[in-house]
Amino acid sequence: MKPNLINGLWETTGHGAENINPSDTSDVIGVYAQAGLAETETAIAAAAEAFPAWSHSTPQQRHDILHTAGDEILSRTEELATLLAREEGKILKEARGEVTRAGHIFLFFAAEALRQRGELRDSVRAGVQVEVTREPVGVVGIITPWNFPIAIPAWKIAPALCHGNTVVFKPAELVPGCAWALVDILQRAGVPPGVLNLVMGPGAVVGQSMLDDARVDAITFTGSQATGARVAQASLPHMRRVQLEMGGKNPLVVLDDTDLDIAVECALDGAFFSTGQRCTASSRLIVMRGIHDRFVSALADRMARLKVGPALEETTQIGPVVDSTQLAQDLDYIAIARNQGGVLRAGGDALQLQTNGYFLQPALITDTHPDMRINREEVFGPVASVIAVESYEEALAVANATDFGLSGGICTTSLKYASDFKRKAEVGMVMVNLPTAGVDYHVPFGGRKSSSFGPREQGSYAAEFFTVVKTAYTRP
Repeated sequence: MKPNLINGLWETTGHGAENINPSDTSDVIGVYAQAGLAETETAIAAAAEAFPAWSHSTPQQRHDILHTAGDEILSRTEELATLLAREEGKILKEARGEVTRAGHIFLFFAAEALRQRGELRDSVRAGVQVEVTREPVGVVGIITPWNFPIAIPAWKIAPALCHGNTVVFKPAELVPGCAWALVDILQRAGVPPGVLNLVMGPGAVVGQSMLDDARVDAITFTGSQATGARVAQASLPHMRRVQLEMGGKNPLVVLDDTDLDIAVECALDGAFFSTGQRCTASSRLIVMRGIHDRFVSALADRMARLKVGPALEETTQIGPVVDSTQLAQDLDYIAIARNQGGVLRAGGDALQLQTNGYFLQPALITDTHPDMRINREEVFGPVASVIAVESYEEALAVANATDFGLSGGICTTSLKYASDFKRKAEVGMVMVNLPTAGVDYHVPFGGRKSSSFGPREQGSYAAEFFTVVKTAYTRP
């Protein structure tokens, strides 16, 4: 049984959970110890005790640990990608990309540890100097989802440690393998006892314990809207800072003047790669009438050539969805869309392959309107809907007519419309002639409306959440 890491020691518990391969449910990747209330409270206490020393550690110490971890992640790309593909279902090509991204994130924040930023200003009062500096927040609770099982933990843990915080980390129950491997790498890289704690277990126990404990100074969470709201509500009595990433219903606008091949590839990638299990996926394809029929036909033809199969097969282009619950949800949304008048133009069938897994042919649903549930609610699977519009102005209005606001894209050859969309799209990230999914690690990530709450993630902007600002006045 793979143990939890608490106060620098690997601790087993009396209960373990199997980690199952969604491409082949007969493949048990491992058994992982399940933490309970006592283990979580011990981990929080360890993080609180370790914080004073770690918060005053040298930038060089933090740099060296993060750099060592990043180097090891990159040196083990193939091994970790195989683990990721086995436990989450991401195809090997995408898994390798995610592991590489995690390694690069650690190297970036290793360098950030040495990039000390501050301000020295003259006061408006003669003879007084003003210093503006940043200090770590304290104990940070990290709660991550299953869809990016090594990249998302990396982009939360790395900046937390970089800026001198201590961590209590709860990964998603479906993907403990990558989390355990990442924590093991950091432990061997030299993270002191108590600075990084891993507590694997159910959210109702481990996550709730973190929310209830006043010693947790901040929580960064990625997951569903409903759970994010509970995180915020539970944190308010403690006056702790929260950072929430809660999904999207991302539009890809296709104008009449677009390069059809580019638009089709953007839609195919954004909507269906990573089995559509990305918060930045292009789930709403908003297409002008003049190109609608050609676009739908070309996209359906490309979809028909996609190979759905086990994640570990190199020729697979679309892997399984993550588990039976997610597969049932995807199929339910397809049925709901059809019952509300949508036309299933391509795919949408659960597949029986040589291995027993959760395979779904990517689905394209046409003849939808903005008020249908398929266009209002996040499906989180390889399911995209098409909304026909008459003009750019209508396309923009439809794109913005959602409670979400994470990512939005436009395919056009018009600089005028591209520039207008970049300014007026009510999202945190805009893509022009690119898939809505796929972002860089050194720039801010996040959205607006119900998609995100709190400071941005990634890049130098991560300091906004993981540090507090101090202003000091001195009269020599």
